Amino acid sequence: MTHRLKTLSMAMLALGVLSQAQAQGLRVPDATPAPSPVVGKSALAQADFIVAVVNSEPITNTEVMREAQREYQQLEQQRRAPPDIGLLLPEVLEALINRKAQLQTARDTGLRVEESAIDQAEQAIAAQNQLDVAELRRRVVREGQSVSQFRSQLSDQILLQRLRERDVESRIRVSEQDIDQFLRDQTSAAPTGDTQINIAQILVAVPESATPQQVDALKLRAQRAQERARKGDDFAALVREFSDAVDQANGGQLGLRSTNRYPDLFVQATAALSVGDVADLVRSPAGFHILKVVEKVRPGAPTMAVTQSHARHILLIPSARLSEADARRKLSDFKKLVVTQQADFATLARDNSQDGSAAQGGDLGWASPGMFVPEFEAAMNRLAPGEVSDPLLSRFGLHLIQLLERRKVSLTAEQQREATRAMLREKKLDETYLSWAQEVRARAYVEMREQPQ
Repeated sequence: MTHRLKTLSMAMLALGVLSQAQAQGLRVPDATPAPSPVVGKSALAQADFIVAVVNSEPITNTEVMREAQREYQQLEQQRRAPPDIGLLLPEVLEALINRKAQLQTARDTGLRVEESAIDQAEQAIAAQNQLDVAELRRRVVREGQSVSQFRSQLSDQILLQRLRERDVESRIRVSEQDIDQFLRDQTSAAPTGDTQINIAQILVAVPESATPQQVDALKLRAQRAQERARKGDDFAALVREFSDAVDQANGGQLGLRSTNRYPDLFVQATAALSVGDVADLVRSPAGFHILKVVEKVRPGAPTMAVTQSHARHILLIPSARLSEADARRKLSDFKKLVVTQQADFATLARDNSQDGSAAQGGDLGWASPGMFVPEFEAAMNRLAPGEVSDPLLSRFGLHLIQLLERRKVSLTAEQQREATRAMLREKKLDETYLSWAQEVRARAYVEMREQPQ
């Protein structure tokens, strides 16, 4: 974890495989699921025969039933009502045809998968399920699959991902003009009830009995506060200096809420503003308001602010000298010492952690979402500031995490553009993939076979 747990290219590939494997029902549950009623007891359902041929490669009844079984199991785990079997089986068959056609395209064009890539994918799934590889394989066998079948499926998933990266992602282009147009559309779009904003305010109160001269003086005071806010002075400090609002906590922020829960005056004044902008002076019966947009969330738009976490950790790497069980017990003991204030987390990290952050007491600094591997980030996100996690297994080893603090920060203009680029790319990816998949399907020779009587 010397690289601060940032995901490397192969690690990202393994997790991409993991997410696809989970979509195929390959995530290993804690126990073998009960059989689903997808397959009847008739001899025909139990028989194996060819239902389709893709180019020269057959698809059998057994393959279709196995995939349908997985679909049912996944729906059961999600507590969702399964579809009618008569509707499900044609969908499963069509998905298998597309998959076969794509795999054939990958192999025919020279794509291959190394054993080391399959090993990494297998290790990623084991880590995600808090297992070692040996236990993962035992559970796969209990589910009715052989280890070689499981690894073959992982190989296919990696191959498909590489094919899509080469043939689909290479088609996607997001130009600077695309980003500019999207941001202009977002700025000019009228707020809807779904739009959420967080506004910080400074209120310079105007008494009902104020004379015109007093109103002018208070307006000048508000304008001074507004000018300093626009120059970048700390808004929370300006709230303490200028605001007459009763509640000055949290830097004058009114909280993230839908626009229909804000006064129309506030919504109109901030509608065209970006995060961090300060509105023109707003006059209400209460006085003069200086409004700053802290956060703005529109449906379908990338976030313009993120929550960052400041954490530290202790990493122990299992080895011949230190088993995984011993490492877990050692970290559990460390947690007890920290929680009971018998030891300092930073000192334990300096003395024991096998990560490059040990010299800094395990301090990982401020991190934005996505900087850590998912299992680490998920455990960290469940913590409140000051809390210590239970020992956590990732592909790097075993971790003990302490969350120090959290903060919400606005993205810079460049970061906002990159977030927009990623969102537009994701939208285009879905559209491009569907078009590409149809092209591959159209090029394949597909022969549907009748069921035997």
